[in-house]
Amino acid sequence: MKKKSNVQPFFHHRTMEITHMIRLFVLLILPLTVAWNSAMADAPEEITNSIGMVLIRIPAGQFMMGSDKLFDTEASNSELPRHPVTITKSFCLGKYEVSQEQWMAVMKDNPSEFKGRTLPVQEVSWNLVQDFIKKINELEKTSDYRLPTEAEWEYAARAGSTTIRYWGDNDNDMIKYAWYGDENGVTGGKPHPIGQLKPNAWGFHDMLGNVWEWVSDRYEDGYYAKSPKTDPQGPLSGPPLRMHRGGGWHDDPDHIRSAIRFYFGQSGRNNSLGFRLAKNCP
Repeated sequence: MKKKSNVQPFFHHRTMEITHMIRLFVLLILPLTVAWNSAMADAPEEITNSIGMVLIRIPAGQFMMGSDKLFDTEASNSELPRHPVTITKSFCLGKYEVSQEQWMAVMKDNPSEFKGRTLPVQEVSWNLVQDFIKKINELEKTSDYRLPTEAEWEYAARAGSTTIRYWGDNDNDMIKYAWYGDENGVTGGKPHPIGQLKPNAWGFHDMLGNVWEWVSDRYEDGYYAKSPKTDPQGPLSGPPLRMHRGGGWHDDPDHIRSAIRFYFGQSGRNNSLGFRLAKNCP
């Protein structure tokens, strides 16, 4: 009698093993690989300049700017109406508020009332910030550094959110994201080192709270009702009043909102007002 070959069963067994491994890869490993690649693709691009300032590149996009009183009872008239805005060019923005160490590296002085290397610089007027910008541009042999526009600032602060604050509509989680409330709140009556609390979805820290942040725009009553829908730059002329955004360490929760905005004389300064640097990086 002819002896049966064992070759076929052997290859059949190996084929079953390979098929099983492929199924495991498809079911378990492939989804993890895709998720990792997706996360890497979505990770913000960061650049670090010569004074150690980290900036995040923000792509062009659209968002709704301002407030809607039907949903935000704290909204002021200057935040109305809520309106669509398109940012047509990518730009870079500081991951953190400008620190005193960074200010001193450029300006060789420290005007802040509350001093500390990693504290945000305060007591800087809009005019003085322009001097800083001029000098850092000279230092890095460029002309790209500037303040963000109001629209760019709010676009970055919201980071794709449509809620009152970039973490939600209520203030229950505020302590995780923002320094606010004066000595009766969580700040102990002073600003805090940059970057200690949770960032928004795009990686920016302290966009709300800690110190207010100068932006480039002039103030004009009722500007939102007539501002351009594409790359608004603020009023082209007017009194020397400039906008600042985000709320500060001494403010109540109703001022810690993505749409909050106030104006101040461009030569004015105080201990809860600083800035965040922007840069053209197409």
